[in-house]
Amino acid sequence: MKHNPIESIRAVAALVKNPDDTAQVFRLVNALGGTPTSILRTFATSTPAQRLLRERPDVRARLNDREALARLPEGSLGRVYLTFMEGDRLDAGYLAEVDEGENTNRTLESDEDRWIGERIRDTHDLWHALTGYGGDLLGESALLAFSFAQTRGALFGILGAVAYLRSDDEDARRLILDGFARGMVAAWLPALPWEELLAEPVSELRRRYRIGEPRVYTPVTAAEMMAEREVEARLAS
Repeated sequence: MKHNPIESIRAVAALVKNPDDTAQVFRLVNALGGTPTSILRTFATSTPAQRLLRERPDVRARLNDREALARLPEGSLGRVYLTFMEGDRLDAGYLAEVDEGENTNRTLESDEDRWIGERIRDTHDLWHALTGYGGDLLGESALLAFSFAQTRGALFGILGAVAYLRSDDEDARRLILDGFARGMVAAWLPALPWEELLAEPVSELRRRYRIGEPRVYTPVTAAEMMAEREVEARLAS
């Protein structure tokens, strides 16, 4: 599928202006041509990924069942994920809704490629739970860097680089670089059978898959960043 550099630039510019505009993320995915070929190639050669492709489990259905997640043991991946989602008032279908409205390339992909792309999308917040990076602007930036190290996907690389270059805070930049470093060391998360791991202790999964312990940092929200920009613009005028 063809890339659209002009639309890519427009989507990135819109995200720089308002990092909370999730629709622009999927416009960028669309402009970049859909599911990264690097992920598709690795799925084609990974034995664990091949099993997932044969069985095609519906991870979003499992993640949407909040009652089942709430019954899982305290400290399990599923419970940590549920706490993350409830804290940010999110649901497992919100990314899919935006994706289906903005990413027309998804309909042009093969069934297999589309399933892979949707699984990466639907497990994004599980990666938050596993790594410990929050849903704030800085936590998202660090997870983008982690995701780029894992997948080499242009979407993650572009957004992670923009977040790094836009930040003038050394601690924030270190956290983003930390995300990349952790992603390089960690096992390949796209091939994990998440449905089978939800009941396991998240601390054990972090050890087993070389994720390491969550980092301590001060969250930065997009609203706070935009308010700071407004103050700086007023002072400069």
